[in-house]
Amino acid sequence: MLDVGTTAPGFELPDQDGETATLSTYEGQRVVLYFYPRADTPGCTKEACSFRDEWEQFEDNDIVVLGISDDPVEDLRDFAEEYDLPFRLLSDEDGSVSSQYDSYGEKNMFRNTFDGVFRNTYVIDPDGRIERVYEGVSPESHAEEILADLS
Repeated sequence: MLDVGTTAPGFELPDQDGETATLSTYEGQRVVLYFYPRADTPGCTKEACSFRDEWEQFEDNDIVVLGISDDPVEDLRDFAEEYDLPFRLLSDEDGSVSSQYDSYGEKNMFRNTFDGVFRNTYVIDPDGRIERVYEGVSPESHAEEILADLS
């Protein structure tokens, strides 16, 4: 995981609408950058919906929420529409940005080994530095945990 106080790696990724998102767009704002394994799976849906359900508090505190997975844009579009997600979901199909954030690598499931995204979150301060790090988070209550830590 990246250390608190280090500069957050910049990125340029397509969102669920195919529009380019960059970290530098949000300079001067606090950003919650959460990495999740797969759109429309039970844990990832719970996590995304927890951010959606707390969205007003994030907005009231001028906190940007960005979700990153290695899903293609089309899957992210369907996921965002199905669950009425008000924040941007970013497609990192080759895992390059997730890797820069130590959130991509070898995983094991049902005796199969594959590369994928780890469920980690970074809070980036308005100056572009890592403010908080959450590794292997609990999907159900993660949004509330972040809001409590930042208030």
